[in-house]
Amino acid sequence: MDDTLSLTFAALADPTRRAMLARLAHGPATVTQLAEPFKISMPAISKHLKVLEYAGLIERGREAQWRPAQLQAAPLKDAFQWLEQYRQNWEEALDRLEEYLREIQNEPPGKS
Repeated sequence: MDDTLSLTFAALADPTRRAMLARLAHGPATVTQLAEPFKISMPAISKHLKVLEYAGLIERGREAQWRPAQLQAAPLKDAFQWLEQYRQNWEEALDRLEEYLREIQNEPPGKS
């Protein structure tokens, strides 16, 4: 799977990874800090981080014995742009529905 959009959505499919990204939106964090709110093993945390890193959503650095992670937002921007085209379609459909509802509300009773 080398399609970046597919990698991004696959990484975002898991609530633990989404929570990790939400934490990283506030700044870099160590593995221990990222693992703190979860009741899962450190190997499981490590696997989640590898998925995020493979998708390009995080970057891991080196500071002495620590490997802090930080958010890389570019893949999220690509996903947003892809979703944006569908948002426009939804809004147009809702606008048409709103117009239709206004039309039928203005019709005299008993007329369909």
